[in-house]
Amino acid sequence: MSPIALFFGGLLLLVAVAGGLMTLRPAVIANTLRFALPTTLAVLGVGMTVIGRGGLGIPLLAFAMMLFTRARASSRATRAPGGQSYVRSAALEMELDLDTGEMNGLVLAGSFEGSELDALDEADLMQLRNELAGDPESLGLLESYLDRRMPDWRAGPDMDEDPGLGAAPSAGAMTQKEAYEILGLAPGASESEIREAHRRLMKRMHPDAGGTAFLAGRINEAKDVLLRRHD
Repeated sequence: MSPIALFFGGLLLLVAVAGGLMTLRPAVIANTLRFALPTTLAVLGVGMTVIGRGGLGIPLLAFAMMLFTRARASSRATRAPGGQSYVRSAALEMELDLDTGEMNGLVLAGSFEGSELDALDEADLMQLRNELAGDPESLGLLESYLDRRMPDWRAGPDMDEDPGLGAAPSAGAMTQKEAYEILGLAPGASESEIREAHRRLMKRMHPDAGGTAFLAGRINEAKDVLLRRHD
């Protein structure tokens, strides 16, 4: 296969990816585009190496690996405080958009490590839930997400139909850094800013408003941790 044919093959791959993105949710599109270029370059690099053009193929593979590493690091990066609230556990990092109320999460461990929850289908999410059965904190976060994305998911024959209004599992001592991220505040926020952020989040995440006791408990804990700094 000639280099020209490989180039057009890669171009067709990009076109196919772009066409498929038209039917996906915005969060899934962003995650797919992040890895589309390094994937395409890797395919071209492998193809050139196979046809004996390693002088071009190997550098392409190295460049693709560098881009992939950067994309992976970017997907894990901590965002700047402001319009989002973040809650972390051993296996998940959850994000709540304070303006829209939308939730998403990044899987930090297990079979789906590195995947965003928005990019997983229902079967994958149920498999992830089974994997997190021994981690009450991560399981609580995932079920909070499921309650918003698939409100009827608990209606399955093997599911617990309790809507998650019980006591939140203990997550250990919360640090000030975690508390700021949960409330979506920058370090040094004033007492009035802390109370306002807490009020705003509880409007969206209180069990009576369709939230869960787990997230409401973490939000209350974050407020208490930061207000102690002002005592």
